[in-house]
Amino acid sequence: MAIANTVVLLYFIIFSVPVRVLAASQQQLRFDGKGEFRILQVSDMHYADGKSTPCEDVLPQQFPTCSDLNTTAFVHRMILAEKPHLIVFTGDNIFGFDATDAETSMNAAFAPAISSNIPWAAVLGNHDQESTLSREDVMKHIVAMKHTLSQLNPPEAHFIDGFGNYNLEVLGIENSSFVNKSVLNLYFLDSGDYSTVPSIPGYGWIKLSQQLWFQQTSMKLRRSYMNQPEAQKASAPGLRSYMNQPEAQKASAPGLVYFHIPLPEYASFDSSNFTGVKQEGISSASVNSGFFTTMVEAGNVKAVFTGHDHLNDFCGELTGIQLCYGGGFGYHAYGKAGWARRARVVVASLEKMKKGGWGAIKSIKTWKRIDDDHLTAIDGQVLWSKSSADVDNSVGLGMLK
Repeated sequence: MAIANTVVLLYFIIFSVPVRVLAASQQQLRFDGKGEFRILQVSDMHYADGKSTPCEDVLPQQFPTCSDLNTTAFVHRMILAEKPHLIVFTGDNIFGFDATDAETSMNAAFAPAISSNIPWAAVLGNHDQESTLSREDVMKHIVAMKHTLSQLNPPEAHFIDGFGNYNLEVLGIENSSFVNKSVLNLYFLDSGDYSTVPSIPGYGWIKLSQQLWFQQTSMKLRRSYMNQPEAQKASAPGLRSYMNQPEAQKASAPGLVYFHIPLPEYASFDSSNFTGVKQEGISSASVNSGFFTTMVEAGNVKAVFTGHDHLNDFCGELTGIQLCYGGGFGYHAYGKAGWARRARVVVASLEKMKKGGWGAIKSIKTWKRIDDDHLTAIDGQVLWSKSSADVDNSVGLGMLK
């Protein structure tokens, strides 16, 4: 609660310009005609120099022919299999120590996303800046690449820690009553690399300035969701009817949050209360900056997605928020021989209204695919639903898709 109070008090010190809510004409993300929005999470590619970069922790028979190109092939296969509307790279996109030239490595690492013509977004991990570019310059290079929606930092923030703090809005279906309204909000943050405080060892964390920005952005988006856009007032009686319902008056568009280093709260789970596997410790910062509490207080975050710990791929629910790992993706990253690399898919689905048309988000589901001959889908689960009583969280993959 102390952090929340500080957020309110200090907002006007750091932010003197109102949070910008983008107009529909500036948006590039939208639910499809089936009422779905599909996100592919790619975490820890650890890309270096391509074909000359060897794989780590693979079976002996794989070593002679395994390289960064296996990572590239896996990204291509996942795009073809899932046909995502957005690809999200959650840090350690390149492995700086082994990347001869950071720009060349990034160009190769993100090439599958660029060639697919699918919008993509990225955040930084703790290894991206360890080559020939600073952390800021790495993010600047990413922002300048084709088809990316990544941003260096929010323009309304005069000061904010890190590089790559931004949000994206996902609008409703064309020709629907939600055509000009964001029904899914995506938040991206720079969780840092390593502590810059001499007395605090270990990894970085999400700082107060970033939490201030997140809280104010979340508040603005909630207000925007509750107010009908002018263009819809005369033409969307279905939306007016929906927004007058009691549940809508208390609602806000669900939010999903992406960054690299897991929060200390990821250590709250054991094998009895998550879906997936936990094969290593939680490598969070050694201090708790309170960002989990900030998200809980915001009231609209349904799930958080990180990377960093390659051998963990679980999702567990804590105080109404699902804390999820993407699972190790890259072949030049540490892994476990015989344990396949993997990627996470998240699908948000809209509610089909009884009188036709589409409503707000009904459910958010997830599964992973492993890099085997069939891109086998595993660990399907419902992360959030409009009415949890109507959803069996043990639902199988056959019902999820």
